[in-house]
Amino acid sequence: MPARHTTARDIPPGDMTARHIAVVDLGFGDAGKGTTVDRLCARARDEGRPVAAVVRFNGGAQAAHNVVTDDGRHHTFAQFGSGTFTPGTRTHLSRFMLVDPLALAAEAEHLRTLGVADPFTLLTVDRDALLTTPYHAAANRAREAARGADRHGSCGMGIGETAAFALAHPDLAPRAGDCRAPDVLRRKLVAVRDALTAELGVELGPDLDACVDAFTGFGRAVRVVDEAYTRRLLRGGPVVFEGAQGVLLDEWHGFHPYTTWSTTTFANAETLAAEAGVGEGVYRLGVVRTYTTRHGAGPLPTEDAALTAALPDAYNGTGRWQGAFRVGHFDAVAHRYAVAVCAGVDGLALTHTDVRHPGLGVARAYEGAEPRVADAPDLAHAERLTARMFAARPIVERAPAPAEWPDFVAAELGAPVTLLSFGPATGDKGERQVLLSGNIGARGA
Repeated sequence: MPARHTTARDIPPGDMTARHIAVVDLGFGDAGKGTTVDRLCARARDEGRPVAAVVRFNGGAQAAHNVVTDDGRHHTFAQFGSGTFTPGTRTHLSRFMLVDPLALAAEAEHLRTLGVADPFTLLTVDRDALLTTPYHAAANRAREAARGADRHGSCGMGIGETAAFALAHPDLAPRAGDCRAPDVLRRKLVAVRDALTAELGVELGPDLDACVDAFTGFGRAVRVVDEAYTRRLLRGGPVVFEGAQGVLLDEWHGFHPYTTWSTTTFANAETLAAEAGVGEGVYRLGVVRTYTTRHGAGPLPTEDAALTAALPDAYNGTGRWQGAFRVGHFDAVAHRYAVAVCAGVDGLALTHTDVRHPGLGVARAYEGAEPRVADAPDLAHAERLTARMFAARPIVERAPAPAEWPDFVAAELGAPVTLLSFGPATGDKGERQVLLSGNIGARGA
């Protein structure tokens, strides 16, 4: 399916509008966005055209992007960009991020232990980014616990509560810029705490003064910027846009209610690029595994209990709130739906190509109807999709031979596989062709 814009293959060499890559997961998350971003940033620096920043454009502290360096360091990136281990790579949290200052502080501390000297000096935050507070997180957990067996599979970190409160009370929702204005911050924190306490009928912590102190400390530690900074950053590029979650969890196109309160497609990245006047210079890179996974509740048509047992994931296990990590055969139908939701991709990153299991298969079709993209998506359509996906009966075939995986995936999803991952470390990656004219990943592996 053709992309909605000029692709990198149509851009003449040397055209400096072709400078940015956007990375999006074409599944339910956990396909390897972090390790892909890490590779792109490391390769760009090696080739003398370092990435100016990793720009986060959706989600929040619930993201879990695992990166393992060649010297054995491991970090799960949540809000910092997954290119942080490449010296000089900055992170910009755009206005589409939901920023959790307490989680960011903990993440920065772990990065310090791994040799990143002062992580906050690498960080800029848009003043309009929403803040996730401990009150949002407590409400999220209370609401999810009350659902009992009907849990949605939330990460329990308050992301949905943050988005919902901002929609209901836009003038009272705390934002990053409020961390520089203690009186405004306090008033908004009180509003969040009191509204959620009244709604749920339970007392929500923590102590207000402690929360104000922590958030204002965050405001002093980081550089809070406006939209003009984002435009300058993208005009100066190149940047890597790093998405969170997966397209099959999208707030409108995912399978409601097992979704995230976030736009997980390329849309937010393309909005930021268009505002900076570089909208035609974004290469859209979709990420998939050689087998399809899901963390938590919701439909996974190709799920196979034997594969779940045989293919444990070193960095994904059963979470208290999110639930179990589940494994299925490669679901070309679901991934094609994700590509259609995105109106096409320019290239694909294929991860876990080192996985070998005699029972692993692929589903190129279902018995009966397949999911389709709504002309005007709404939650009613998303619920009908959910029922259809729960009832789906995939037709599972033998998986391709290891060397045939890239061409198989390219044929099924309609875009070339431009990056392969065959292990967890930065060096366990290889480019199959030019990603951008004169830019990131210019040589074949």
